[in-house]
Amino acid sequence: MNQPPNRPQNPNEREQRYQLQQEREALILKQEKQRLKAANRYRTLAWIRNSIALLVGALEILLAIRFLLRISLANLENMFASFIMNLSAPFMRPFSTLFISPTNADASRIFDLNVLVAMAVYGLLGGLAIALVNYLQGPEPAQK
Repeated sequence: MNQPPNRPQNPNEREQRYQLQQEREALILKQEKQRLKAANRYRTLAWIRNSIALLVGALEILLAIRFLLRISLANLENMFASFIMNLSAPFMRPFSTLFISPTNADASRIFDLNVLVAMAVYGLLGGLAIALVNYLQGPEPAQK
């Protein structure tokens, strides 16, 4: 009756408490390893998602500049205009003959529908790629 209630009375109880404590610590360690693994996966997939968004955004800007150059009577002999046209040409190749683009009376301004379609298609493909990464990511890891 003189011993406190938390104190084991015999060596077997002390050994059992020690074993329970070891099991608890092993479980906590296992949970922490799983949490770190999930957090690393989340971070990697977030980097991939951000990279896709950056690349698709840069392509959309490049195509928008191409569209503005075509519609605004830009001198395609200019070094900047030539650079933009040459840089965006590989991305426009699948869409180049999709539509016949309307022009003004003297065919100096070209409303290039193909560029607009390309922008829409690349935007949709980028959105689908990001959605796929989000699906593969699963739910966000729990925070403590």
